[in-house]
Amino acid sequence: MRQLHSPHHNARPDGMDIDMIVLHAISLPAGQFKTGHIENLFMGQLDCTAHPSFGSLHGVKVSAHFVVDRKGSVTQFVPCDRRAWHAGISEWEGRSGCNDFAIGIEMIGDEHTPFTTAQYRETARLCKTLMSRYPVISPQRIVGHQDIAPGRKWDPGKQWDWQHFRRSLAHIRNLELEVL
Repeated sequence: MRQLHSPHHNARPDGMDIDMIVLHAISLPAGQFKTGHIENLFMGQLDCTAHPSFGSLHGVKVSAHFVVDRKGSVTQFVPCDRRAWHAGISEWEGRSGCNDFAIGIEMIGDEHTPFTTAQYRETARLCKTLMSRYPVISPQRIVGHQDIAPGRKWDPGKQWDWQHFRRSLAHIRNLELEVL
């Protein structure tokens, strides 16, 4: 697993258990699946003049713990014990501020293009690794961004096949990923 060190994170609240995973989808610009602009955004180095749609991202500080690209390669941006800035205004089961207790995984994709077999496999492998490290995370506590920010966020969206993902998760046996 590749590691980059995003400056966009901070400490979780004292005593806060990590008990959820939030799956996201991202493409920059919309519909383009290369990782460069996404990495630059998470590293605070995005050239907001590089594409007309980037203007609204000027000064935005955002990150995720992990990104899974279309080939299934995983990059870690924030250590799991730190709070990445991925969920924004969010709530799950009556608890607000999901960044406090969740790990964020961005998958490169959009609302129109199916995710790849490699993304299902490697996202499941990553989630299974995290579930091993944080046993309180169950498959039911792996949710989409749209579940914690309904009406505000769409991702991972209709293109993410939750049944396929859950089957992949159930069949993962090899936990080769080392996460910080």
